[in-house]
Amino acid sequence: MIVEGFLGALRLLFTGDARVWSAAFTSVWIAAASTAVASGVGLPLGFALAATRFRGRETVITILNTLLALPTVVVGLFVYGLVRRGSLLGPLGLLFTPGAMMMGQVVLAVPIVTALSHSAFAALGSAPRETALMLGASRTRVCLTMANEARRGLLAAVAAAGGRLIGEVGVSMMLGGNIAGYTRNLTTAIALETAKGEFEFGMALGIVLLALALAANFLLRRLKGREEDAP
Repeated sequence: MIVEGFLGALRLLFTGDARVWSAAFTSVWIAAASTAVASGVGLPLGFALAATRFRGRETVITILNTLLALPTVVVGLFVYGLVRRGSLLGPLGLLFTPGAMMMGQVVLAVPIVTALSHSAFAALGSAPRETALMLGASRTRVCLTMANEARRGLLAAVAAAGGRLIGEVGVSMMLGGNIAGYTRNLTTAIALETAKGEFEFGMALGIVLLALALAANFLLRRLKGREEDAP
């Protein structure tokens, strides 16, 4: 089955199977958009958590670290309760759309980006921030300086969130409905094909998904390598 799946993946990639490319495109663009939104929320939260001291801070950090293991089906149930017909966001008609899938993925990714970016900022210590303030930098400039110093860790945080999202299935299945050509991505297509007994095709789709993840990580390594080689 594994050998047939590998050979099938090669055939699917090089013959341009419309089902595969449609599912792959859906996986990539929804995961990329969700990662961008989650980064826009999580990176500032991570910085604020590292730069400020308040009562209950350690509890917040503990909760964030716990949410790193949040099951995708739990997120799916939570968002489903918000967007289903008759609920708070029901009139928007988001259920079984890419928008609902993005909502679920953002909820899943924000704790990942926040927790890992907090660790990246905390690892810097207080020296960069104090030096920037002593030199008369504004708050905005201090934030940019800290982000520049922690850029490798922040890049890793964003990459970790993207990797989690492109391979998740619970949120996509519960909120997207696995509609062909619309909300069906690679993970839900794999679930469908294996349920039908098409194990070789499901294995082929899984190898395509791994190839996408490998390509994304290769690009990340190249970017980090360029930064390390820069003077």
